[in-house]
Parts: sequence; C-alpha cells; structure tokens
Amino acid sequence: MKACPTCALKYDDESKHCLVDGAALVDLPDEYLGKTLGGRYQIEAKLGEGGMATVYRARHVLVDRLMAVKILGPHVANNPQVKERFRREAKNAAALSHPNIIEIYDHGETDGGAPYLVMELLVGHALSDRIEEGPIPAPEAAAIAWQAAQALARAHDFGVIHRDLKPENVFIATVSGRAVVKLLDFGIARSAHDPRLTNAGELFGTPQYMAPERLTSIDAGPSSDLYAFGVMLYEMLTGSLPFAATTLPAMFLAHMQEIPAPPSQKVRGIPPALEALVLSMLEKDPAQRPMDAHAVLRALEPWAPVDIRSGGAHAARTEVHHTLPPTTLESWTRRTAIFDEMLRRAYAPSVPPELGRRLELVRGAIARIQNLRTEGVAVQRRLDVIDRETREARGRLGYAMQRVGQGLSEARAAVRALEQDDALAALDGAERAFRTAAKAIDGYGPASSWTEPHPVYAEAIDALSLAHADFLAAFDAATEVREAREAQRSDVADLEFQVQALREQLARVESTADQERAALEAQIATRTRDAEALEQQLTAHGTAIVDAVRTVRGLQDLFERLAREGSP
Repeated sequence: MKACPTCALKYDDESKHCLVDGAALVDLPDEYLGKTLGGRYQIEAKLGEGGMATVYRARHVLVDRLMAVKILGPHVANNPQVKERFRREAKNAAALSHPNIIEIYDHGETDGGAPYLVMELLVGHALSDRIEEGPIPAPEAAAIAWQAAQALARAHDFGVIHRDLKPENVFIATVSGRAVVKLLDFGIARSAHDPRLTNAGELFGTPQYMAPERLTSIDAGPSSDLYAFGVMLYEMLTGSLPFAATTLPAMFLAHMQEIPAPPSQKVRGIPPALEALVLSMLEKDPAQRPMDAHAVLRALEPWAPVDIRSGGAHAARTEVHHTLPPTTLESWTRRTAIFDEMLRRAYAPSVPPELGRRLELVRGAIARIQNLRTEGVAVQRRLDVIDRETREARGRLGYAMQRVGQGLSEARAAVRALEQDDALAALDGAERAFRTAAKAIDGYGPASSWTEPHPVYAEAIDALSLAHADFLAAFDAATEVREAREAQRSDVADLEFQVQALREQLARVESTADQERAALEAQIATRTRDAEALEQQLTAHGTAIVDAVRTVRGLQDLFERLAREGSP
C-alpha cells in the first residue's frame, strides 16, 4: 500500500501520483499500516514488537473506537501449532472475562493468513519496567500481587493454566485515573477444554520462572503457576531473581535443587508473613505450596487496599496522532463537488460524455458505499448485542465461579489441615504404647496357671489401664478428625462438581456466541470488501478526471481547494 506524503491519502501499490496534489506516492513503512482487518479494524500505528508478534493501535471504523491489534509475525504465521496457540490465547482470555485480565474483543486472520487478536488498548507500563527501577516497597508489591492473583484465580477456576507468568506479562494500566493490574499473553496457556498442543520433549515458557515440575513433566498443574508467581513476587520485593544462574542448564538445576535466600536478606523491612508466602510458593514440592490462587489471595488480603503507583520512569503511553486518518465519504463528497466545478469550468457549455460518465460513477459509488456502511453498522450493532450478552453471561458465571472457587479452596485447605492433624499422629503413638503395655502383661502368662504371685503384676495392670485409657481417648479424637475429613472431602467433591458444571456452561455460552458471531462477521467482511472495491473505483475515476483537466488554465483555485478541503 502507498500513501501521499503531503495529504496522507492512501492508494494501491500500482498508483504513482496523488490525485489531489500530484505528489509522488511513497510506500508505507509497514505493510499493515493503513489497512483494515476484518472489515472493521484500521491499523493506525505500531505500539510494540516482540519475538512472535507485533502490536498496533487500531480504530474500529464502524463505531470509532480505539483498540489494540496483535498480529503474528510472518516467520511463524504459517506454523499450524503456533497459529493454534494464538487462537487459543483469544479463546482463553476472552472467556475468562475478569477486570484483571486483558479483554479480547475479536480474532481473525489477515488477507495473507496471519492470525491477529483485537484487544483493549491499555495505557500504562509493564511490571518489568517497574522492577527495573528497583525493589518495589512491600505493601505496593503485595497490592500488585493481590490483583494479579485475582486474575490467576479466575483462570485456574475455569481450568486455564497460564504457563508463562513473568513481569513482562503483567501490565499496570491506568484506568479512570487509578492503577489496574492486567494479566496478559495466554498464548501458551493450557485449557482443560482444548486439545493438548505440546509435543513430547517440547518446553514452553520462560526459564527464570519455571517450576521444577515444568522441567520434568508437561502435565504440570496450576501449582506451577504459583511457583512462577512466587519468583515474580520475589523479584518485585528484591529487584532480583531468587537464583543467580547465568546459563540455561544452571538455571534449571537451581530450580530443581537450590533453596532461595529469604528476601529479607536482600531488602530490609519485608513483613515476615509476606516473606513466608513467597518462600512457600517457591517450595520444590507442589504439595508444599499454597493450596491454590485463592489461598494466595487470602494471604495477600491485608495489602489489598494499598494504592499502586501508575506513573514513573516508564509512565503511561501518550496518545499519538493518527498515522493515516481514515478516508471518509464526506471527503469524497467534497471532492466530487470540486470535480464537478472543474469539469464545468474546463468544458463549458458541454462536458465530454466520458468525463461526465465518470463523475456520475463517482456519485453512484459514494451512494453505494454509504449504503454498505449503513448496513455494516447495523450488523455491527447486532454483533455488539451478542458481545454484550456474552460478556454479561461470562460475568455471571465468573462471579458464581469465584464464590464456588473460594469455597472449594477453603474446603481443600480444611482437608489438608485435617490430614495433618495431630490427633492422627497421637493415635499412632497411643496405639504403640498400649500394645507395649499389653505385651508386658502377656509376659506373665495366664493368671490361672500361676503357682506363685508376681509382685509387679499390679503395676503392669495399672500401666495397661492407663495406656488403654489414652488409646481410647486418642482413638475417639482421631475418629472425630476422620469423620470431619470425610465430610470435608464430600464438600470438596460437591464443589468440584459445581466447578465442572460452570466450566461446561461457559463452554456452551462461548460456542453459541461463536456461531452467531461468525455469521455476522462474514456479512461485515463481505460488505467491507465491496466498499473497498468501490473506493478503488473512486480513486481511479477521480484520477482520470483530474488528469484530464490538470493542464487547463484557470483551475488553480480548485486544485488548491482539492488539496485543502478534499484531504481527509
């Protein structure tokens, strides 16, 4: 695609000069700048570029809304597994629908087959940028972690494991003047509802944040996210990673074997309870870590109200001017009036039929484009209704899942506590003491066969009686614990059933919405292609009219108006 360097009007690759001011056209610096994806999202500026994808600022041309578009790079766009992971990022993040998870509006493919995501446009900075400034004060770090844990709890409740938690994937956005933590990039997340995409021997993620079990098994569960979360919180508090390894094998070995130094040894003033939470998340054995993200939330609750700094050396991205303002029908209507006056002045009293026909074709194309866009807006409104109803359904299910998930977390924690209850260990000790006392009695043989008295027998009887009393008390206490544990296990089973039912209900909501959305999006795409073809005709007819009168004297004022008023 090309553009005029003077007025910014867009042209196809075959055009040479601008019809407005005659300037030589130049190639756009990026193949996507100025293009409209999916009939709705016009790319305006590049925001950032990573190893696999580029993020752009875009404008929804039908509802005039700014958003971000993430497009997979050409070097991986044809990889089926990478494309599927990209699609999965859209599905996972969109379905989770949580204030602390970036909102995904749409996804699709460019004309060249590159997948893209349409997301909310965030203003702020990555947590990694904040960490570069130095250790974050403990209350603020815990407050950031509390919001991130909210997002992680929602993901885990719906069966989604992030698998790449790190500061680069946590964004501190400025929303209505306050800082809101957003969890990003579910590209390698694994969902219980998706087929596994990881082949044997493949390892995805960031080594500095990988749980030990991630290095030995692709079946690592939600607790592996808690480990990465612990690494991240450690880094927030201290400004450094828990392990100082400089090579990949050394980093993996550190995760498997090394015990991290307590954060308080690096930075003073870290609350003991917060340090204990961090170290518990960094346990090598997943069973020794917090029960789940809800348990982390409960531990972080005391710091939840603390304000998060939203500014700093890496402060909010500022709004920039549009790279290529959209060409509007109003602009073409003004140009058409100028074309009309040009022809009347140049050829009065009779305009050549061919040029008159072109002018009428311009007017007709403008009318047809207006109709197509009107129809497109109507379809978009129907899409908006589906999206709103889907978001509301996600919200209701998310709220229900939050309540059930909290209850399930507490029930599981209760089961773990009961399994470790001292009464069970006390029973084992009491039983051993009773059996030892009983053996002492057995050593005297049956009393009916005695031929002489045993003076210490009474003492043994007394010892057995005491041991039996202790055994009986311990048995009753242990029985009470076991009964409570079985009751809690029953509650866990009931809550797990509710969780699964909510997951299945969300899957049905998403499936129904996807089907309805696909049909409407196809209608918008068709209308957009037709409108783009008509706009190319407008450019061709307008160029022919201007070329025909370019050498006619007395039209300089009209050419100046065309350059001034006709530009978008």
